[in-house]
Amino acid sequence: MLSTDLLFTIQSDSDFEKAAIEIFHFQKENCKIYGDYVRLLNKENPSSIKEIPFLPIQFFKSHEVLSKKNTGNETLFLSSGTGSEGRSKHFVSDISVYEKSFSKAYNLLFGDVKNQVILALLPNYMEQGNSSLVYMVKELIEATENILSSFLLNDLTQVSKRYNEALLSGKEVVVFGVSYALLDLAEEKIDLSKARIIETGGMKGRRKELSKVELHQKIKFGLGVEYVSSEYGMTELLSQAYSRKDGVFITPPWMKILFSDVYDPFTIVSGESSSVINVIDLANINSCSFIQTQDLGRKSENGFVLDGRVDLSDIRGCNLMVE
Repeated sequence: MLSTDLLFTIQSDSDFEKAAIEIFHFQKENCKIYGDYVRLLNKENPSSIKEIPFLPIQFFKSHEVLSKKNTGNETLFLSSGTGSEGRSKHFVSDISVYEKSFSKAYNLLFGDVKNQVILALLPNYMEQGNSSLVYMVKELIEATENILSSFLLNDLTQVSKRYNEALLSGKEVVVFGVSYALLDLAEEKIDLSKARIIETGGMKGRRKELSKVELHQKIKFGLGVEYVSSEYGMTELLSQAYSRKDGVFITPPWMKILFSDVYDPFTIVSGESSSVINVIDLANINSCSFIQTQDLGRKSENGFVLDGRVDLSDIRGCNLMVE
């Protein structure tokens, strides 16, 4: 079995393809729900990543998606919200893999956290508990080794206070925030013009949903920043993609995005037009690395852009398992 350390030394497409095929065969044999799905589709011997079946993300709500024997010592992450089927469940056998994944990806795209002060506005994730996002940001906050870094729930005056103190000490300020919390902050017209804003998640029922463009415009205007970065991650993944300033999401070397036809989830397409996003996350080595999301997006020259959500969530792939 591929060493988890080798996942984070991938340097080429051929390295990625080799690792992905090896992980596919491991998960086909050891993740029951994925193995059943693969055999149902009769796609047990892919010759490239484009032939690997992607497990519909809905199965994380209805099944235990785990490729290592359940010992009861797994870390359990739950998605936000409830939905008709409840919250998605991701059992993480080795939390150190997640820690390596998010820290390496963050440092790769945003620099060394030790030069930063991180402020987090993630109230709903804190309230619901078992959040992989909260776990990640908590670890990043601790890695800054700075007493100014913190989760800030309702006291928005602390954002400005800590921001100014951080600048005086020569630190870069990064504000992680769920969309509605950043809008609350923007409406206070707090000057954060020298901070990096990383928006994640949606309105979580607290506000009217906005397009990314409209959301970022409001945040930029209210906080005086030139641009807003975004994080693309989810409970079911142990890796994240980030957009820095142009809305184009960049993946770390151990994560790739493929696209499938909106009307045929088994047909991989180029992604030139709006298509369903499929994620290969090799950090998910102990659960399932091949996930078909309910997000729509398009391929960009340097990454991918988001277009929204699939209208009909119960696409054919998921229905196959109950027919």
